[in-house]
Amino acid sequence: MFDQTSGHNKFKPILKASAVAGVAAVLFSAGAPLTVPEAYADAVHVDAPKVPGFADVVEAVSPAVVSVVVESDVQPVAQNDGFGFGFGGRGFDNLPDDHPLKRFFRDFGAPIEPQKPPQPRNGGPRPVAQGSGFFVSEDGYLVTNNHVVREGDAFSVLMDDGTEYDAKLVGTDPRTDLAVLKVDADRDFTYVNFADDSNLRVGDWVVAVGNPFGLGGTVTSGIVSALGRDIASGPYDDYIQVDAAVNHGNSGGPTFDLNGEVVGINTAIFSPSGGNVGIAFAIPAHLAQDVVNDLIDDGTVERGWLGVRIQPVTEDIAESIGLAKPEGALISEPTSDSPGAKAGLKQGDVITAVNGDVIEDARSLSRMIGMMEPGDDVELSVWRDGSSQTIDVKLGEFPTEDQLAASEGQSGPAESSLMTQMGFEVRPADDGKGVTVTAVDPNSDAAAKGLSEGQKILSVNNKEVASAGDILKQVEDAASNGRKQALFQVETENGSMFTALPTGSDNEDAG
Repeated sequence: MFDQTSGHNKFKPILKASAVAGVAAVLFSAGAPLTVPEAYADAVHVDAPKVPGFADVVEAVSPAVVSVVVESDVQPVAQNDGFGFGFGGRGFDNLPDDHPLKRFFRDFGAPIEPQKPPQPRNGGPRPVAQGSGFFVSEDGYLVTNNHVVREGDAFSVLMDDGTEYDAKLVGTDPRTDLAVLKVDADRDFTYVNFADDSNLRVGDWVVAVGNPFGLGGTVTSGIVSALGRDIASGPYDDYIQVDAAVNHGNSGGPTFDLNGEVVGINTAIFSPSGGNVGIAFAIPAHLAQDVVNDLIDDGTVERGWLGVRIQPVTEDIAESIGLAKPEGALISEPTSDSPGAKAGLKQGDVITAVNGDVIEDARSLSRMIGMMEPGDDVELSVWRDGSSQTIDVKLGEFPTEDQLAASEGQSGPAESSLMTQMGFEVRPADDGKGVTVTAVDPNSDAAAKGLSEGQKILSVNNKEVASAGDILKQVEDAASNGRKQALFQVETENGSMFTALPTGSDNEDAG
């Protein structure tokens, strides 16, 4: 029988020898070495599922976004952003003491300061800031932040294609930190629209475009983290919080939805280092659009004015006056000769509704009245002496700062005198107990003794105080009695403490 296995093995050496001989014959007959090609594996390639991106939105809106360059004839000594921009400074103390972000704001507050450009060595106007902005009309009107342009005497904008144009300041609104510039050029500009942000939801995608650190045309993305944020920067706080990377120089830049419409204007960040940590705040479109339209119209913003000082209604206050819930705005003091005072509003009244719309808190009353026009007739629902009543008021025009100080009688001069004499400013505390410190001169004795913004002064020389005038009276009484120090009771985060501050008395001890 034929053995297939043994037969196969028998012929192996013969096949190998024949193969070698054949290769040798080819080599010799060709007269040149044979190149044998090597086999390589293909590079790794994954056909991943297509994920929607932002490229189409960015391509469409980028020509409308500009870098704003601000120049000034006067070199600023220091940057101090009140709101202005006093996050961690003036204003944040308006938050309730039990607010979960109050300590965070004090420790880590940071505005989106305009990026400081290099300073030229020669004379003439100096660049003092670089921010961001965006066109809202084809004839050259553009929006940015007030704190970007407020130190400027001359302005220019740099387009995404590198073209530079001079711009003029049309108007500003410090209360909302908005400003409008105008570029006059023989061309039509790509512009963007404000979105209907009433449909904006937490979790929606957004895209921020701007000029961080002078790097124009920078795009970042994120989601809406929260709506209606109050960061105590002013009476109209209603910020959109986003987690898109926003840094210095992004001020005034737009945040877009995926339709390429502006849902907000980047204005503030919170960060321990001043850089992005994913907490940024944008002025909402519904607020910005009205202000921008007013500024384009005549360079100013007219707001309705009620003329009352208000504070939140706490649970304790609601209980004490018979309100079912801690809602509304408590009038701590009507301004003399104001529309509210003339209509009969009194200290201790709680405004619970305006034209039938419920007032949730003091902030919502400020926003609602501020969005109305001077001369508007409003119907106020007021809680007084345990029952509700209706009071009709014709709104006035919001006065200038000088007019407001004059109409408030002695409160403005008293606060000014307190800062001059003692080195700090105060306002009535939200809970009605004492006064809250709103600003401290860092070179004052008060600062050296540890007084800081956000603390409350409960008494001076064991006398309760409720205003700047009360403090001055007690200090002056101590000075007239020959005392060089006045005893202040201060409430801090760690509890109550006493500290002595100079009265300014020059009297020497007799004997």
